[in-house]
Amino acid sequence: MHILWKKVIKPLTLFTLVLLTCSSAWSQKEQYQLEHDAKPYYFGITLGANITRFQIEQHPRFLQYDSVLEILPLNSPGFQLGLNATARLTNRFEARFNPQLMFTDRSITYKLKYKDPFDGYEPTKKIESVIFSFPFQLKFNSDRIGNFRVYLLGGVKADIDLAANARARRAEDLVKLQKSDYGIEFGMGFNFYFQSFIFSPEIKLSNGLRNIHSRDENLKYSNVIDGIQSRMIVISIHLEG
Repeated sequence: MHILWKKVIKPLTLFTLVLLTCSSAWSQKEQYQLEHDAKPYYFGITLGANITRFQIEQHPRFLQYDSVLEILPLNSPGFQLGLNATARLTNRFEARFNPQLMFTDRSITYKLKYKDPFDGYEPTKKIESVIFSFPFQLKFNSDRIGNFRVYLLGGVKADIDLAANARARRAEDLVKLQKSDYGIEFGMGFNFYFQSFIFSPEIKLSNGLRNIHSRDENLKYSNVIDGIQSRMIVISIHLEG
């Protein structure tokens, strides 16, 4: 997780500074959609990009296997699209349901003791996924300053990997994953109010809690791994009305 955060700390800082700078100017404009905060519910669409990786736990018998010396999960980019429905609970709190279809691939590099005739000493195995994600989140909103507002969010999610069965059928040497996962999410976002819609950039961390590894004792790239959990950083744009 430290490596994944290090990869995005600079763009995250720049992302926040740019938005805060824009908010200073945006807050000086004529206020738009003053009636929006009183709506009991509203809807929108979501577009975004993600950086994903595995959190890997070695099997207790890892040292007994002499074929694999090291396992290195890699950061991989992806993208997603979805819908969102938000319900007003109080002046500060909102509940949001944000189902998304996510396209991503996660890779693992192995360092082998003996050269593989096809892969060499450092093969990289890419596991492609099409994930249907169902996040349910609670939002805490700041005071509105002109046409700008900040919010924090936290919640839970359930994921279904639509490519799991196809991947298992076509690849005998790949690490196999369970079809379903669940986890927690937390992050922050910004609301920019326009005359006809709300533009809401957002960044969040999404951590899977389930061991999604389907271990196979007969596969050398699988039997050295005990547990795999998903890790993801997601940058999204919500267009809401």
